[in-house]
Amino acid sequence: MDTRRLILVLIFTFSSFVLWENWQKYNQPKPAAEVTVANPAGNSVPKPSAALQAGAPVPGAPVVAPAANAAVTTAETFTVTTDLVKATISAQGGDLVELELLKYKEHDDKEKTFVLFDAKHQYAAQSGLIGDGLPTHRSIFKRAAGTTTLTDGSDELKIRLEATTENGVKVAKVLTFKRGSYVIDVAWEIVNGSDKALAPHAYFQLQRDDVSPAGETKMVSTFTGPAVYTEADKYQKVSFEDIAKDKAKFAKTADNGWLAIVQHYFVSAWIPKDKTQHEFYMRKLDGGNVFQAGLIVPVAEIAPGAKGEAALSLYAGPQEQNVLKQIATGLDLVVDYGWLTVVAAPIFWALQAIHALVGNWGWAIVVLTIIIKAIFFPLSAASYRSMAKMRVMTPRLTQLKERFGDDKQRLNQEMMKLYQTEKVNPLGVMPHGSCGSRIWPRLIRSTSCRSS
Repeated sequence: MDTRRLILVLIFTFSSFVLWENWQKYNQPKPAAEVTVANPAGNSVPKPSAALQAGAPVPGAPVVAPAANAAVTTAETFTVTTDLVKATISAQGGDLVELELLKYKEHDDKEKTFVLFDAKHQYAAQSGLIGDGLPTHRSIFKRAAGTTTLTDGSDELKIRLEATTENGVKVAKVLTFKRGSYVIDVAWEIVNGSDKALAPHAYFQLQRDDVSPAGETKMVSTFTGPAVYTEADKYQKVSFEDIAKDKAKFAKTADNGWLAIVQHYFVSAWIPKDKTQHEFYMRKLDGGNVFQAGLIVPVAEIAPGAKGEAALSLYAGPQEQNVLKQIATGLDLVVDYGWLTVVAAPIFWALQAIHALVGNWGWAIVVLTIIIKAIFFPLSAASYRSMAKMRVMTPRLTQLKERFGDDKQRLNQEMMKLYQTEKVNPLGVMPHGSCGSRIWPRLIRSTSCRSS
């Protein structure tokens, strides 16, 4: 009975933890007060390793044309609105510099919606091309004419940005937003108008500082930082501290998986669409606490007059396990319960199932609590019966104390005989070693604790 009693206590403790965590789903980090385009020190473009070249020479950093590719402090921005998000896109790099999740509220002000990408944390989704004269995430793009709002009856919205190069190569960046989805497809279209074949690479990265978002609780340790998943190495979290010290350990190359930045309740992740070999990288920018984590993918050689493309999917939204599972293998692992996973995962699954029926997290918690109480009612009932018998036995225990108070060993023996005769397990009414139970008379409690 003592073991079952202890298990019951642990189950209810874990249940309370998980239910409390989900109640906090409504508490989200506070967004930045204004929108600006971050311009941290360190504008270098990542370079692919020789292993990713497939025999081609390693390209150097792009040659930056002063007119089109000069890094700027501010750039024109415009807003894209769908049924789920409101995204701010900068003409510089076509980067996503702000992303407002319309279905979620701010932590401190429930009248405001939650912002994931923001200037406060220099949090943005960036991408560019690697190759001589090709545009990077520091280049200036021009938006093609078209609507920026997902209209009724439309399932997707395409935003096209174009860059001009000096070597006859035409480049466009196309972002595709989808109705009812936090997935944004990002594609690079390259038309080779030069007289030489091109073998460029594309990079896709997430940029963020190392400051945890507002609204996190001190009761539960949460992870904020990059993560990588591959079929071979599985889920790997990487701390900002290890990146800064150049001690980060993670899978460097793979033809599968994804790369993400994780924070409490939310995640952003770059997800390759096919089995193309790619490289992961992470680095700290100079002059601050801003980090970049991304991946590099090769673009098939583009002959003169031909067209090439590189495309990835960007997920930026809440950590909804059932949704994340459908988007990419292992993406649901960003919902990390730590050592509580064995108990917390099935409880959270049950909570989600109940929420799907009742449509309210508060009532879902109430219903789950009742179900757990009902499941463990037999154990509780047995404990209550033992408690009742202990109350009845109190006078007899007091008599034993008066008779054998000077002989502790004999007292304990007589008490155990009494328990066996009455078929009462004293450990069934309190955990082993607990001396503070109200069931025990003060006289017997003090004796038992001293004799132990």
